[in-house]
Amino acid sequence: MATNSNILDKLDGVVSRFEEVSTLITDPSVIGDQKRYVKLTKEYKDLENLVKARQEYIDTLSNLESAKQMVTNEDDPDLKEMAREEVNECERRLPELEEEIKLLLIPADPEDGKNVVMEIRGGTGGDEASLFAGDLFRMYSKYCEIKGWHVSVSSFSEGASGGYKEIIFNVSGEGVYGILKYESGVHRVQRVPATETQGRVHTSAATVAVLPEAEPFDVQINEGEIKWDTFRSSGAGGQNVNKVESGVRARYMWTNPHTGEKEEILVECTETRDQPKNKERALARLRTRIYDREHQKYIDDIASRRKTLVSTGDRSAKIRTYNYPQGRITDHRINYTIYNLVAFMDGDIQDCIDQLIVAENAERLKEAQL
Repeated sequence: MATNSNILDKLDGVVSRFEEVSTLITDPSVIGDQKRYVKLTKEYKDLENLVKARQEYIDTLSNLESAKQMVTNEDDPDLKEMAREEVNECERRLPELEEEIKLLLIPADPEDGKNVVMEIRGGTGGDEASLFAGDLFRMYSKYCEIKGWHVSVSSFSEGASGGYKEIIFNVSGEGVYGILKYESGVHRVQRVPATETQGRVHTSAATVAVLPEAEPFDVQINEGEIKWDTFRSSGAGGQNVNKVESGVRARYMWTNPHTGEKEEILVECTETRDQPKNKERALARLRTRIYDREHQKYIDDIASRRKTLVSTGDRSAKIRTYNYPQGRITDHRINYTIYNLVAFMDGDIQDCIDQLIVAENAERLKEAQL
């Protein structure tokens, strides 16, 4: 019973805070403060899950106690058997609920619910690296389609033989960053390039960066200090592309609040033929770039406290190898290997992400010593 008491002790105060937050998010002064309102609605959702889990835990303990009494006191053999089944079910469910509650008690990454900006760049390997970057973009596009998420490309630079030297795109939907953040890092491919006449396997790489999309109130930008340029978009679209300067480029001198160092941040957007829309999207990307740099300190602080890393740390770390001759995928962070490369490249990456989430949760439980 000590564990039961321990779990319920940790949930003391959750109900009263839940009721307090429920009242606050209906307060007009809170609704008027967008930053506070968003923070409180996120807290409300997290607390709601905890309150539900707490209630199920209390109900299961109560049902277990009643069922045990029936087993002891009931004379009817059928009812006695039903009570035994109830005891077994409750005893099976309680440890599951304890684990669920422990995970819910660990503060989630505050960025997990955000949309993302993803950047894929061909690394070492020339044309083959660009082709692989294109394959990764297709893989993520298929995965997002499966999840019902929306993908929109901001800008891209095509490789000489196809694929992309670089492609930047937004993904929006439910809890996107909390799932896609595991994809940041270096992805390595081993295969025979189409241009290889001797049939030799080459190794190439592409880097993936997953950035949580910043809200307007997450960062302070003096818009008057942004230097804007316009240029003609290149690519498909007929003569309009060559005549209209719809592409936009923003340059902004950012001061690192942690070090005081200055850095020029440059973003481009050629997403639409409408210059004002491109300007709006370029501003959103500039916000995200700055937010990412500021958020990186938070990530580094977590990384410095951990001996093993799953979703945080060095973006230059090699995280996964795609071996085509063997049809093998290996994720080096968790020693996860599967032989379904074709399906994986078609967007069937959920199992790998699930394994990464399990490993991350195990780390967080250990860290919190719950």
